[in-house]
Amino acid sequence: MRRRPPSPGGECPATPELALALCHPDGRVREAALDRSRKRPALFSLVVIRCADWAGPVRDRARAILAEAPRPLLITHAALVLRVARRPRGGFAEELLTLTLREGPAALTEALLDSVDRDTARLAHRIAVERRLLPVARLARTAARHRDIAVQDLCADAAVAALDEGDCDAFSDVVRPLLASRQPRIRAAGVTALRRIGRHADAEPYLADRSALVRACARWVLRQGGADPAPMYRALCADPTARPAAVVGLGECGVREDADLVRSLLAHPVPGVRACAVAGLRALEEVRVDDVQPLLDDASAAVVRSATAALLPSADRLPRELLRGLLADGRPRHQRVAAIRLLRAAGVRVA
Repeated sequence: MRRRPPSPGGECPATPELALALCHPDGRVREAALDRSRKRPALFSLVVIRCADWAGPVRDRARAILAEAPRPLLITHAALVLRVARRPRGGFAEELLTLTLREGPAALTEALLDSVDRDTARLAHRIAVERRLLPVARLARTAARHRDIAVQDLCADAAVAALDEGDCDAFSDVVRPLLASRQPRIRAAGVTALRRIGRHADAEPYLADRSALVRACARWVLRQGGADPAPMYRALCADPTARPAAVVGLGECGVREDADLVRSLLAHPVPGVRACAVAGLRALEEVRVDDVQPLLDDASAAVVRSATAALLPSADRLPRELLRGLLADGRPRHQRVAAIRLLRAAGVRVA
């Protein structure tokens, strides 16, 4: 039997009964139930959903109720509002939420900064940055520690932009947390900030960062301070055991005359240095097949992957017997994978 709309003159239905009515297939039932739901906070989530209802009268009634609702109640349903916004006709609640965060008390926005919902946290941080609600030190800490990439980038950019030129006092509270981040993009922002506060020389340790982006930023900051990073890289390559990425960095900014120094490190006892030496030769465009080919037999997977990437353009020049030998039973998996990739690059079908 079809449920009838709640009677306007009758006794007010219980909350569970109203909840069912708000989900009724008949739009007239949903519309009538909305009027009875105005002072029922427990049903507010269903009112939010009805704001995207396919039936115009239901949608309009729900939106009118939402517009009159207490703003803290809207804030507590922010995650649902942003989910509903993905639906056709679902933008009204999101616009109302965004307007509330932009023009309402700062406490409403700050209440959502620690939300576990990704979209809610992103919206709250975006508006907090627009309204300049967060101290620059907090922006830096958030960039370094937040779990969401979009929030990290937003706060890092805002923190760097908020720094005053030559403000060395900001190093401990702002730049240091950025430099300590595990995310390369955030470390890169921290290195870039060193130029803004006039501490160009502090970028030197990041010349050998494991991230190419961070290394590039470090070189730029040092050049802005009048220093040439190439001699620094050459000095680091004299003993790159502790900082293998310095070998790649030399390849990224050095000259072809540096190839012999990089090539000499192909036989270094530390696997990370050997892998970086191959990458450095690739950056210098000085890869010689005869020099790199023996590394396909290396015990280190990282070295073999680097050698494979370097040899792919010259795969047709590699001895087929060598590659097929790497496919033999008992060979490490990384060597077999390298052989398959190189054989296929050479046009040889491998089962």
